[in-house]
Amino acid sequence: MKNMISVIIPVYNAQEAVVRALQSVLAQTYTGYEIILINDGSTDNSLQVLEKWKLHNSDKQVVIINQPNGGVSKARNEGIKAAKGKYVAFLDSDDEWLFNKLEKQMAVLRQHPAIDFIGCSRNNERVKIGWKRFDKLSRVGVKDLLLKMFPQTSTAIVKKEALLDVGLYDEKQRYAEDGNLWLRICGAKQFYFMPESLVITGSGKPNFGYSGLSANTGEMHKGEIKNLKEARCLKYISRWEYALFFAYTKVKYLRRLLIIHFLR
Repeated sequence: MKNMISVIIPVYNAQEAVVRALQSVLAQTYTGYEIILINDGSTDNSLQVLEKWKLHNSDKQVVIINQPNGGVSKARNEGIKAAKGKYVAFLDSDDEWLFNKLEKQMAVLRQHPAIDFIGCSRNNERVKIGWKRFDKLSRVGVKDLLLKMFPQTSTAIVKKEALLDVGLYDEKQRYAEDGNLWLRICGAKQFYFMPESLVITGSGKPNFGYSGLSANTGEMHKGEIKNLKEARCLKYISRWEYALFFAYTKVKYLRRLLIIHFLR
């Protein structure tokens, strides 16, 4: 199929959640897809769950890759390498798509074939950066992402060719790894956002302060600083812009710590 989508789902100890994510793919009104499941060294029954689900859905194009635990970036990279589709869509094992997610995004891509990456909203969020509101289909710039990293992984569809061109995920980076890849795509390709909320993540909970993420706030901050340094090395920003963004990132980190403190 000309516009086939390879849906990449990394799985690590997700036996309780992954079937819900998979069912949200089956429910899609856009049917031109394959599903690539990467079992990243799970120690629970995730692999057995995936194999049973594949057997029960033998009419679907489903590939299971079983590998030793290497982290989500390596898992997604293996999925990208195995992908047969023109487009790649990411879905985390504990997230869900609304039934028309792929159809609505593919309609935009058909209308604007030069777009390389398109993400959408999730959990009914409204994306705003200062006075700038992303309330319509919008091209996103590197500086927008340095101010606010979006969209979330499970909302993204990207051309496989664009992913190969910019170099895939940095497998050594374990935090803010999406931001690292998004910045490289954004700096070299056409990166767009549509405001419709088509994904449910984290059971609709806020973006941080839950699911143990607060404990990793420091590591997230280190990942963001790494991404900022790379943006400077790639000459996406000037030296003085780097200094401003560095200060902004520090302030944002302190703000997160305060929010997490008051959430407890």
